[in-house]
Amino acid sequence: MAKVTQTMFREYDIRGHESAEEINDTSIYYIGRSLGTYLQKEDINEAVVGHDVRASSEKFSQEAIKGLNESGVNVTNIGEVTTPMGYWAQHFFKIKGGLTVTASHNPVGWNGAKVSDNLSKTLSGEEIQKLYQLIISEDFTTGHGQTKNSNIKEGYIQDLLSRSKVGKKFKILVNTGNGTAAIVAPELLRRAGCEVVEHNTNIDPTYPHYTPNPENIAMMKDTAEQTIKNKCDFGFAFDGDGDRLGMVDEKGNIILADVILILVSRLFLSQHPGEKVMFDVKVSEVLPEDIKAHGGIPVMYKTGHSLIKAEMHRQNISLTGEMSGHMFFGEKFNFYGFDDSMFAALKVLEYLSSQNKPLSAIIAELPHYDSTPIINIDAPDKTKHQIIQEITQQFKEDKLKVIDVDGARVYTDDGWGLIRASNTTPMLVLRFESKTAAGIEKLKALFKEKLSKYPQVSTQWKETA
Repeated sequence: MAKVTQTMFREYDIRGHESAEEINDTSIYYIGRSLGTYLQKEDINEAVVGHDVRASSEKFSQEAIKGLNESGVNVTNIGEVTTPMGYWAQHFFKIKGGLTVTASHNPVGWNGAKVSDNLSKTLSGEEIQKLYQLIISEDFTTGHGQTKNSNIKEGYIQDLLSRSKVGKKFKILVNTGNGTAAIVAPELLRRAGCEVVEHNTNIDPTYPHYTPNPENIAMMKDTAEQTIKNKCDFGFAFDGDGDRLGMVDEKGNIILADVILILVSRLFLSQHPGEKVMFDVKVSEVLPEDIKAHGGIPVMYKTGHSLIKAEMHRQNISLTGEMSGHMFFGEKFNFYGFDDSMFAALKVLEYLSSQNKPLSAIIAELPHYDSTPIINIDAPDKTKHQIIQEITQQFKEDKLKVIDVDGARVYTDDGWGLIRASNTTPMLVLRFESKTAAGIEKLKALFKEKLSKYPQVSTQWKETA
C-alpha cells in the first residue's frame, strides 16, 4: 500500500510539509496517479499541469505528470505559472483536468496541489478524500499518456487586458514578496497603462523577507512603507501563488479585502444592478451594507476558495470575495468563474478610474467600525472542528444570534465575533467588530472564556494584517 498521509488531504486542496511523511516525490507521484484515475473514471483523459516557484515545485510537477501519464492521461505542461494562470489554461485549451503544484500562501517548507476535474471547479471535501482512498487502495487505471509543453503567459495577459478598461495612468507599488506573481503582475499592470514601482519582484523561493501573503502584517507594512516612499497612488501585494490580492492607499493605510470587494462590487453593480454579491463569514458588516446601498443583494457563505466558488456557481453569482483576498469573477463580470488577483487588480483600477478622489478619501467615506485583523490561534488538526462544534452549540444555548454556515459568527449588543476552524492549517480563526474599542474587548473576553475550557488550544492570539 502506498504510504501517503491523510492529513494532507484537506478541505479544498492537498497541502503538507515537505518531508518523508507528507509531501515528497513519491506522494506527489501518487497524487498524480490518483487524480489521473479519478479523471479517467469521469471520461476525462487530459489535464493541464503547472507549478509555482517554490524550490521543490518543478520536480514535484514532473512527478505528478508522470503519475497522470501512467494513469492514461495526456498532459499539457504549462510550467511556471500562478494558480489562476492554471485555471485560465484549462479554459483556453478546453481541458477539464487540472493540477497546479503549490502551497499557496503557506511558508517555506510546505507544498501541495490544487486539483480540478472541470472548468472553474476545484476538488474539495469528499472529492479530495476520494483521491486519498484511491491511493491507499492503489486502484489505479493504467495507460501511456503523452505530455506536451506550452507557454501561456502572453495569451493570458492579452486576454485579461481585453476584459478590462483602465482609464487613468496610476503610479502603483507592486509587491510580490519574491513569489510567483512576479512572473506576470508587473508586466500586466504596465501594459494596462500604469507606472509600476517593483518591490520584491525577484523570484526567490526562500522568501527572504516574509511569506508572501496579504494577511501577513509584515508584508502589508512593507508595502505601505514603500508606497509612501515612492509617492505611489496605492500599492498592491500578491500572495505566493498569485490568487489573492492585498492593497494599501497612498497614505499607507492597509485596505482589508472586504473593502477591496466594496470597490469592485460598486463597479459590478453599476453595470449589473440588482445582482447578488457573495462573501465569506469573516467580512465587516460594512460590506453587506454597502452592497445593499448600491442596489445589490448580499450573500454570506463559508470560507474556503473551493467551497465558496462551488456555491457561487450553484447560485449563478458573478462576483464573490473572501477576507483572505480571493476574489472570484463570473460570466456577468466578463470572466470565467474563478479567482484571480490579477483580474481583481485590473477591476480595482477600472473602478478607481471613474473616481476623482484619492483612494484614502474614498475609504474615509465608508462607515467606521472598530475591527480586529484576522486572529489565528494554534489548535490541533484532529480536534479543531470538534471544538468549534461545541463552542457553536454553547453560544446557541446562551440564546445569542449565531450564523453557523462556517463556525460561529456570534452577534451581541456590542457587535459580532467569529470563530471557525482553518481548513489549511492547525489553527482556529477569529475576528471581531464593534462600534467601539470597548465593545471589541468585551467580545474578546466572551470568546476567551469559551476557549479557556480547551487546554489543547493555545492562549497566544496572533494577529495578521
